[in-house]
Amino acid sequence: MSNLRLHLSDPQAARPARPSMPLGRHLIEAGAIGKSDLIHALDLQNHVDAPLGEILMSEGLANPQDVLEALARQHNTQFVDLRDDPPQQGLGHRLPASLCLEYRAIAWLDMGGTLIVATSQPHRFATLRRALGDRAPAILPVVASEQQIQDEITRSYGGELAHRAANRVPAAISCRGWGAAGRRRLLWAIAAAIALLCALIIAPMGTLTALTLLAFITLLMTTALKAAALWSQIMAKTAESPLPFIAKTTLPYRLPRVSIMVPLLKEKEIASALVARLTRLTYPKSLLDVVLVLEETDTTTKQTLARTVLPSWISVIAVPARGGLTTKPRALNYALDFCKGSIIGVWDAEDAPEPDQLERVVSRFHQAPDNVACLQGILDYYNPRANWLARCFTIEYAAWWRVLLPGVARLGLVIPLGGTTLFFRRNILERLAGWDAHNVTEDADLGVRLARAGYVTELLPTVTYEEANCRLWPWVRQRSRWLKGFLVTWCVHMRDPAQLMQDLGWLRFIGVQTMLLATVAQFTCAPLLWSFWLAVIGLAHPVEQILGNTALWAMVGVFILSATLNLGLSLMAVSGKAHRHLMWWVFTTPFYYPFGALAAFKGLYEFIVSPFFWDKTQHGVTPLHDTPTPILPEEKPSTSATSPKLVFRRRYQASPPTEARKQASI
Repeated sequence: MSNLRLHLSDPQAARPARPSMPLGRHLIEAGAIGKSDLIHALDLQNHVDAPLGEILMSEGLANPQDVLEALARQHNTQFVDLRDDPPQQGLGHRLPASLCLEYRAIAWLDMGGTLIVATSQPHRFATLRRALGDRAPAILPVVASEQQIQDEITRSYGGELAHRAANRVPAAISCRGWGAAGRRRLLWAIAAAIALLCALIIAPMGTLTALTLLAFITLLMTTALKAAALWSQIMAKTAESPLPFIAKTTLPYRLPRVSIMVPLLKEKEIASALVARLTRLTYPKSLLDVVLVLEETDTTTKQTLARTVLPSWISVIAVPARGGLTTKPRALNYALDFCKGSIIGVWDAEDAPEPDQLERVVSRFHQAPDNVACLQGILDYYNPRANWLARCFTIEYAAWWRVLLPGVARLGLVIPLGGTTLFFRRNILERLAGWDAHNVTEDADLGVRLARAGYVTELLPTVTYEEANCRLWPWVRQRSRWLKGFLVTWCVHMRDPAQLMQDLGWLRFIGVQTMLLATVAQFTCAPLLWSFWLAVIGLAHPVEQILGNTALWAMVGVFILSATLNLGLSLMAVSGKAHRHLMWWVFTTPFYYPFGALAAFKGLYEFIVSPFFWDKTQHGVTPLHDTPTPILPEEKPSTSATSPKLVFRRRYQASPPTEARKQASI
């Protein structure tokens, strides 16, 4: 037994008394900080809803262990290092997992019937005692670091929490039951393929005409949506935009804590660059809770993080390997329970958000009605000059995020969320049970579920820069996952079409059909639509033989109109200063989109045989600092002229604390 455990053998010796001194004085008397550091931290505390110790650690003014030891002295208990003194085995049943997560606590030691609980929040221990009620007649606290407590919660309750993460969304609106129906789905697919082959043999012209007609209907749907979105965007140029504009001014209210989850998987080089990018954020670090989420079996990322120095506001959550499922939404569900913020965000590993992005998010949520549940930022690429594929991908993204999606939002249609730069009100996200752990486009699915529940998603004028997939086969793999997920999401929500229409209304119902089903059909049926070029060059076409010349040329006209609309929409999207160098490359995109057909066939195959397979996108192929013309400002360590203290004071204009408060804390 360690010396500490011997000291705690007398429960009365460990019973917390009322603190005789505030934390600041404990730290000053220990020589851990100076008076000027404390006064600066109190300045910040006037405007942020964070404990003094967290402010001191996040600002780099105090060593985390010094703060924890001072907290222990303040609460008349002991500091423990759980790596040297791990919890006693078999105590997991003494505290429910939900309370361990809520109060950042773990059962540490049973001393003759008295339960010693390690916590990183001793000021909340009395509340924990009341929450336990009769289940714990005698409990006493010791202080430990939050990261160590998180690790121990995973060790003790990982299986339970992982199972809940995988099954969080109710089965009625989840696709997780599809695994058991895999053989049946394969048999149906084989039967459909045989029936199609027989139809082509028996009536080839009629079958091709029917298929072309179906492809043409989806073309009409997507063209109408694009035209409506483009018209809405053009009209918005002459009127005030309904999208929220957030001015870069002071925020005159106490700021909330924001948790950002960053899923990582097999990342070799991205960690240090990610920390550098997140350090550029101007939101108070004491209110920033960045959670790096990795799989328990991911030794590559663990080794990468072991070589990376992480600030106190970044923690690491390892998701236990249970049930054979390894997907991003499962990891997000698991990490959600460990987040501390009232606002939950998601960034990808290669993301480079604008420095003031979180201020804009917090400001909009503060101003928005309560039914605004989600804010979706704009995504862009920082490596558009890497090669031709990257240029075309950047053009496509610009068209989607800067023209189509804003138009869709203005039309009041359902917004299929992107996988990153998403921010949620936590209470609403938990009410909707988070993400479907089995859906490979969990973002699009969540966007539909938000709309069905009556909540609103808004686009936020803030940009996050990502790495464009600039290699062909990884691009195909990524696109096939997106298309497969769109089809899965459509199937899930079309289990009861009448209920879906009742939830959304007929206009948004048609919008969902267009953005999910018609998008997949357009890529899958692209070869049938390309056949219209046969008629343009004077060759015979099956439609002409079955439906006549007028019908054929009506279809050809719509096809050419759609292609022209795509070019015009893309030109409008890249007309701004940041993308103007891509204008001439727009005319090469007709050679880019055919690769989507290959991705669609791959996605359709996986939809049948492996609907839950997560085809990971590799990051770090084109690092930000290697791009020929970086869009983002150069990332450099903070200098004395732009230290976190000065940035915060300029932005929030913190007023000095009262003399009485200073004296109470010093």
